[in-house]
Amino acid sequence: MRQTYARTEDFTSPARAYTHLSQVVRETGLLRRAKWFYGLVGAALVLGFGGVVTGFILLGDSWFQLLMAGALGILLTQTAFLAHEAAHRQILTTGPANDRLARVLIGIVGMSYSWWDSKHSRHHANPNRVGKDPDIEVDTISFLDEDAARARGIRRLITRKQGWLFFPLLTLEGLNLHHLSLRHLFGRGPVKGRWIELGLIAARMVVLLVPIFWFLPLGMAFAFLGVQLAVFGVYMGASFAPNHKGMPVVAHDARLDFFSKQVRTSRNIRGGWWATILMGGLNYQIEHHLFPSMARPHLAATREIVRDFCRSHGVPYTETSLWRSYAIVIDYLNRVGLAARDPFECPVTAEYRRA
Repeated sequence: MRQTYARTEDFTSPARAYTHLSQVVRETGLLRRAKWFYGLVGAALVLGFGGVVTGFILLGDSWFQLLMAGALGILLTQTAFLAHEAAHRQILTTGPANDRLARVLIGIVGMSYSWWDSKHSRHHANPNRVGKDPDIEVDTISFLDEDAARARGIRRLITRKQGWLFFPLLTLEGLNLHHLSLRHLFGRGPVKGRWIELGLIAARMVVLLVPIFWFLPLGMAFAFLGVQLAVFGVYMGASFAPNHKGMPVVAHDARLDFFSKQVRTSRNIRGGWWATILMGGLNYQIEHHLFPSMARPHLAATREIVRDFCRSHGVPYTETSLWRSYAIVIDYLNRVGLAARDPFECPVTAEYRRA
């Protein structure tokens, strides 16, 4: 069964500690901007896209184009990481400037900034909290026992083995992100910057699809697009999933202070610089949730400070390897999926019956 924090827990000491922690981090200069770093990242992405375009032209009618498709999926994911950081005010000096940059970057990826920003803000406010964190709401995959028990039809079949199916299903996550963005933009509700975002996505589709279907045979063009979407979906999902999946789930009415709530529901990934490049800084998930506006280069140093604070105040600080995190996510999803095997039977009871 998942671990759930009840409303009676009292973490007033960590709450006071967070005020002190914030002061230490600020005085250490770890909240300053790192424009030089993001300038280098932006230049690297421009060179990367330039390389893909050059490779696309030189390869012509060749199945080696699928290598360019995979590279494009990786570059778009790295662009999404940069958009994520701009949305958190990590790159530029002012909020509006960061918002404009994030909207353009996420438009290049093919997603709606207004949709993603609303969803992600709710996640940061209440990570892993039932009924408040959209990232644990059912979407093919069930992250809560009660959602798994309510699964029916094809989704029920998937839920039973959802841990093992998680990574194969991520090949469709790119399509899902594009679909959810367009559904939001074409919805009836108010959308800030609706026409700007639609224009960016339309321009992106023209720039991407016209060369692919103009210069490549039809079958190869669809294969190119499929590989790009699959790599993008798997890379995005594999970067975000280790952060909270399999960590304690917070009851809807639980009372937790900000410090404890963010640390207890988040998981860091060990690995240092290579993990930071691979995951766009998401490997320092605990520090990111405590200081969302902190630039990527300062997360490693902040980790040392936060870990000491957690140790001194008895707050669990979770950190593991990337591969171990994937094993935890798969095991957690499979355990949740037990609830879909019999909607009237408790997963724990089923385990005892098999023993």
